[in-house]
Amino acid sequence: MTEDRRKRLETVLTVITPLPDFSSEEVKSLCAPVTSQFVSQTLTQLVREGMLHRFEINKETRFRWSTARQSFLPEQWIDRQLHAEQVTQTPVEERPRERLLRDGAQALSTADLLAILIRVGIRGESAITAGRKVANRFSNSMHRLRDFSQPELKAVSPAVTKASYTQIMAGIELGRRIAQSELINTRSTIRITSSASAIDFCSQRFAALAADAVQEEFHIVTLDTKHQPLATHQITVGTLDASLVHPREVFRPAIRDAAAAVLLIHNHPSGDPTPSREDHQVTDRLTEAGKLIGIQVLDHIIVARTRCLSIRDLA
Repeated sequence: MTEDRRKRLETVLTVITPLPDFSSEEVKSLCAPVTSQFVSQTLTQLVREGMLHRFEINKETRFRWSTARQSFLPEQWIDRQLHAEQVTQTPVEERPRERLLRDGAQALSTADLLAILIRVGIRGESAITAGRKVANRFSNSMHRLRDFSQPELKAVSPAVTKASYTQIMAGIELGRRIAQSELINTRSTIRITSSASAIDFCSQRFAALAADAVQEEFHIVTLDTKHQPLATHQITVGTLDASLVHPREVFRPAIRDAAAAVLLIHNHPSGDPTPSREDHQVTDRLTEAGKLIGIQVLDHIIVARTRCLSIRDLA
């Protein structure tokens, strides 16, 4: 069965590869004895993956190769259609949903969690494969996932259909609301009034960042007029650099939260919280920018495995 399908795919690709554009009827006539239905399914899959563009001319449906054709390798594409990893081929106990029920959501990778949200794959691309593609695309900027449209995510993986996109966005928003609720429920007992209270708050709120992160991340905590936490926001992922942490990106969420002040936080994956020259430059630059727009930068806390440190204490 697999070999028969391989031969039919090879027949279709052999016909269409040299053609700049073509209609499905032209391809069907050149691919006998491959069935018309199989030809249509193959062309639809190539369109879904962005290899072909479908367009209309004089009421005739035609296809044209996209720029992605430059990297298109027919044999590899055929292998992917025949042997792409499917959830049903994975042992039951190793499937993401079963592992979540057994070990808890915290035990799953980002790719596994995305696979659960994507839920159903398409021909040639399972939900697991799609989850890995999306996780890899946003490995250094997961916070940006919520800003991508469905067509943009579908370009990352054709398995991100409208249904799976809505599930991903709903999961992101639900997680945000839960985190916001947790923060609001603790606001009445928390006030950031000193470096000590800032360190105490950050050591608890950003414990996972201090212990587990492998890259530097820059976050802010927005505060109300009583210096009680309003929300947390991830700003950047990667080596902290004064030229990369732009005041616009830092203060945009603060303005949206109607914050009176902000707390700056970033981690040192090395475990040593000693601030670098760049850390001081970022603090000074954002402090001056905050003065211009009326939002006070209370402190800059560096979190690390060994301990947390306040840059204000070193000033």
